[in-house]
Amino acid sequence: MIKISILYPNNGRFDMGYYLNTHMPLSIKRISAGQGYQGVSVERGLGGASPGSAPAYVAMCHYLFDTADDFMAAFLPHAAELQGDMPNYTDIATIIQISEVAINR
Repeated sequence: MIKISILYPNNGRFDMGYYLNTHMPLSIKRISAGQGYQGVSVERGLGGASPGSAPAYVAMCHYLFDTADDFMAAFLPHAAELQGDMPNYTDIATIIQISEVAINR
């Protein structure tokens, strides 16, 4: 299983309400129809390693697919629409990471 992580560093504007209530339902509707889709999770950063410190990431989205090719096949037809919606909720440059899930319980 492959995890595609979209990380939003805590260094800019981020409208969590819009992201959760508008962008993510659109993203899930488009991407979850793809072959190999296993699920999605969204995390809201609350704090850093030291008590009272800011989180490194304001938000993180993680899609699970059987393969990276499955994700790309699901995402690419909708890339322009989904990326075009980003200015509505953020001005942050995302970090994208593709990982192999080694343990999943």
